[in-house]
Amino acid sequence: MYYYPLQPPYILLLVGFLTALTSGLALSGTLQVIVQKWPSVNKEPIKSSSSLKQLLVPFIGITVGVCLFMSSGLEIFGFPSPLALGVGLPLSLLTCLFVWLQLGSLLEFVSSRGMQSLDLDSWS
Repeated sequence: MYYYPLQPPYILLLVGFLTALTSGLALSGTLQVIVQKWPSVNKEPIKSSSSLKQLLVPFIGITVGVCLFMSSGLEIFGFPSPLALGVGLPLSLLTCLFVWLQLGSLLEFVSSRGMQSLDLDSWS
């Protein structure tokens, strides 16, 4: 017995993708503004927690978009709706949580050691 949805959620797939894309552009712009302010504040230590607070709303948008995209995609490929949500939601939430933790530790690393510490091309 196969499950074929009568109305596959193509619109939800597109909405999830566009939500994640636009939120990613907002996150990129906000991160660029934060990094551009760093050289002018060299006298006082940089607080990565305040930087992370500014990035929270765009990152939540990315998370919601990815959850919607993943669940809709699984449903299009034949998963029943509860199973698609049951697989897509934890998978995307855990992935976004790990990316958020990595972003926080990377901002902390850069704020303590400077941007030159991220230069992966130099051997010195």
